[in-house]
Amino acid sequence: MTIFRTSFVLSLFASIITLTACADPAPLYVDQAWVRPNPNGEGPAAGYFVIHGGEEAVQLRRVSTDGALRVEMHESLMKDGMMTMQPIEAVEVPAKSEVSFAPGGKHIMLFGLNPAVVEAGTIEMTMLFSDGSRLIVDAEIQKPGTAQAATNAMAHGENGDGPEVEAGEHAH
Repeated sequence: MTIFRTSFVLSLFASIITLTACADPAPLYVDQAWVRPNPNGEGPAAGYFVIHGGEEAVQLRRVSTDGALRVEMHESLMKDGMMTMQPIEAVEVPAKSEVSFAPGGKHIMLFGLNPAVVEAGTIEMTMLFSDGSRLIVDAEIQKPGTAQAATNAMAHGENGDGPEVEAGEHAH
């Protein structure tokens, strides 16, 4: 009986390894996308998301949308004791890893956000990668003062009272 059990366990283990080896490769995808409009209505909105790398390293080269006049990628940095921002041209996405666009770090700025998009509650964005991939992502619009905006702010170490530096103090 022991030989039968051993054979069964080894057969089962081999099947699991075979199934794992035949699994589809990990896809490149984006989730947790959200946009926070500027509460004063005049400045740019800030956008955040998480990129999950696929089997090969890529670069995020551009984010575009019909819901805003212009989209730029930025990164917040501490410089001489002050939080500053600088534009970034591309973002490296290593294979099988995550890159977060989050308050206080990498983010997108959406200039001229269409009020109809804000009212609708979502904005469709297209992300262009160095390998030619184009991912279409729906981001939730989180209006300041909503429970969801406060939850996201708290999750990223903010007080939830308003936008962080990049959304409120950046002008172009």
